Amino acid sequence: MTVIDLCQAFSSDERCRELLERLRWPDGAECLRCKGKGVVRLSTNSKVFWCAECDYQFSVLSGTIFHDTHLELIKWFTATYLLCESRKGMSANQIKRTLGVSYKTAWYLCHRIRAAMKDAEFKLSGIVEIDETYVGGKGKPQSTKWLNKTPVIGIRERGGRLHFIKASNLTKEKMYDIIAKNVANDVEIIVTDESKLYNFDMTQFEKKHKTVCHSKGEYVRGEVYTNTVESAFSLLKRGIIGTWHRVSPKHLPAYLDEMTFRFNRRKNSDLFLDTLKHMVTADPLTFEKLTA
Repeated sequence: MTVIDLCQAFSSDERCRELLERLRWPDGAECLRCKGKGVVRLSTNSKVFWCAECDYQFSVLSGTIFHDTHLELIKWFTATYLLCESRKGMSANQIKRTLGVSYKTAWYLCHRIRAAMKDAEFKLSGIVEIDETYVGGKGKPQSTKWLNKTPVIGIRERGGRLHFIKASNLTKEKMYDIIAKNVANDVEIIVTDESKLYNFDMTQFEKKHKTVCHSKGEYVRGEVYTNTVESAFSLLKRGIIGTWHRVSPKHLPAYLDEMTFRFNRRKNSDLFLDTLKHMVTADPLTFEKLTA
């Protein structure tokens, strides 16, 4: 599907709502309050449903990421499509120019879509590579400005899925807790660099841990390398430097969710529909909560 196909297929609010209703209620509309099936439209072309069992009125947008929106649904669909198709993400300024909306509207719109781009928790297995990078601020590790950077942990299966996790005050203990939460106990091999943050002595990963020594110019030793996770970091940094330009520590997890959601579905031909399905099942995100 191209953006032209999208605009032709969903040229009206009614067509957009019809798709959202099919995605949210594949077996027919049900009441949001009592989960009853005695639901009817108030009129033939009405956007509002009425539950005869508990006398409750609602629409397909109620209680979703779209909740209380005043923006045309085709603009929602177009923004979602653009975020899905842009490997390095898309800035709110670009969405603003493309949709003809204010920057505040575009920024809020992008964050609401990102709020739906979250996966259920899962653990990685097989051969897993782990590395860390630092986002934001200025300067190199030797400078004091480096302390203002935010650590991001990357965990990636060879040929598989990816986790990006924001961390703070990173220590060996905290690193181990992050890895234990995101890596399966039956993992085959865990590959890291020689950093002292990766200390698996006396843990379930002790015999599965292998390191590659970058400080000595070693980058590949047979199947021991971290190039796969480093390529994912490269994509993230291109997004931050070339697209978003500046990401605050507060909102960094939302951008990491977007990047991993899109990356883990990179071979999915129905990514746009999959994202819409998440958007009609995710909880609302108010502007007050986003900016608190």
